[in-house]
Amino acid sequence: MAFLLVKVLFKRNGEFSSQHIHDSQAMKDRGIHCVMDQDRELRTKSPFAVSEK
Repeated sequence: MAFLLVKVLFKRNGEFSSQHIHDSQAMKDRGIHCVMDQDRELRTKSPFAVSEK
């Protein structure tokens, strides 16, 4: 915790990087998406999909 505090306090424009999967370039390169995005993709591809409102 102390190292995170030092980063935020003493680094110019110190901020926490996003922890979301869709913001990670490494995850994008591997083709890994957020669960919500994967679910949405599967719902649109399935012939038995229920439409979302």
